[in-house]
Amino acid sequence: MSADGVDGNKRRFLVAATSVVGAVGAGFVAVPFIKSWNPSAKAKAAGAAVLADISKLEEGQMITVEWRGKPIFIVKRTDKNLTDLESHTDYLADPDSADSIQPEYCKNPGRAIKDNAKVGVMEGVCTHLGCAPKHLPDLNNSFSGSLGDDWLGGFFCPCHGSKYDLSGRIYSGMPAPTNLPIPPYSYKSDTVILIGEDGETA
Repeated sequence: MSADGVDGNKRRFLVAATSVVGAVGAGFVAVPFIKSWNPSAKAKAAGAAVLADISKLEEGQMITVEWRGKPIFIVKRTDKNLTDLESHTDYLADPDSADSIQPEYCKNPGRAIKDNAKVGVMEGVCTHLGCAPKHLPDLNNSFSGSLGDDWLGGFFCPCHGSKYDLSGRIYSGMPAPTNLPIPPYSYKSDTVILIGEDGETA
C-alpha cells in the first residue's frame, strides 16, 4: 500500500477496467455509425444502384453481380458475336425487343447503350419460370452442339429448354415468352458500370 493509503495494484486494475469498458462502449457507438454509411435493407430492396468493375472481363467471358436480389449478367462479346446478333434474327421471337423490358437506349441488336458495344448487361433470370440460364458462348463444346444448327452462342435455361442469344433475345418456339430484361445502367468510366441508374437519373 502506498503512502497515501491507496493500493497501487487496485488503482492500476480500476484504470485498466475503465479503459476496457470505455473501448467496448466506443465500439458499440462506432459500429452503428459506420453501418449507417451503407445502403439500408430498404434501399437495397428498392433497387439501390451497384457498381460493377469490368476491367478484367475478356471477350467471351461473363461476370455476375447482384441488383435488387437478382443476378445481373455482364458479358463481353466478340466482333463475330456482334455480327451474328444482326444476322440470325429470323430465329428470334422478338428480335427488335418490342415486347420485352429494357431502356429505350437498349433497343438495338446488341441491346446495349451503344449500338456496337461489346458489353451486354441483362438480368440472369429466365422469363418463363425464373430459373437461371447458363452462359454457353462456346460453339465447340458437346452441350452447345446439341442446341441446334441455329445456335450461335448465348444462354440456355436447363429447367425447360429456353434459348436466348448473346443479347438475351429469346428464340422462337421457346417456353419463355420474352427476352431477358435489361436494367437501367450507365458507365461511370470505361471499366466501371453503374447498374440501377441510367445517365438521365444518375
